[in-house]
Amino acid sequence: MPADLNHLEAHSDTRQVGETLRLRRQMRGLSLKQVAEPAGISVGMLSQVERGLAAPSIKTLRAICAAMDMPVNWLFHRDGEQESQAAEYIVPAGARRSLTYHDGALVKELLTPDTQPTIQMLRFVLKPGASSGEPYSNAEGGKCGIVLAGTLGLELNGVEFVVNCGDSFAFPSTAMVRFWTVGEETCEVLWVVAPATV
Repeated sequence: MPADLNHLEAHSDTRQVGETLRLRRQMRGLSLKQVAEPAGISVGMLSQVERGLAAPSIKTLRAICAAMDMPVNWLFHRDGEQESQAAEYIVPAGARRSLTYHDGALVKELLTPDTQPTIQMLRFVLKPGASSGEPYSNAEGGKCGIVLAGTLGLELNGVEFVVNCGDSFAFPSTAMVRFWTVGEETCEVLWVVAPATV
């Protein structure tokens, strides 16, 4: 490939990585400073990376991603214009991104693309004994879901509920929430939140 085309392709990749990082930061509601400090880089450097003006090292990329609880592999995209357009709206089953907690006891699969920050759909898989940890809340929006398998324990503002397979739920994101697996069967939950938080 001619050198000028190599340069254009590299610039396109740098810009795409920057856009992905910026979308992720905005989705998490984080300022440039809140990401740059734990990543060990300057606010100016992070801003240049997000705008595609600087190509960070792998070490720096890992640090930025870690500061936003984001696996580095979320930055890599398939080639092809059609696939790029599809990625704006569609997440193929084999391309789901996931976050794993507590040594694999809780897995969160992201079912919606980062290009749609006003809503997010996730698939939670909780092994027996798994829980979300301490109660937490978000500043705005709402959450809802349906239990696809097993039984979910759900605590809202200190009140505990049992949500059986096939049952659905909804609550404001400002509620203090905690959830866990009830019984010895793996629990699977389809979880929707608006705006996106993960």
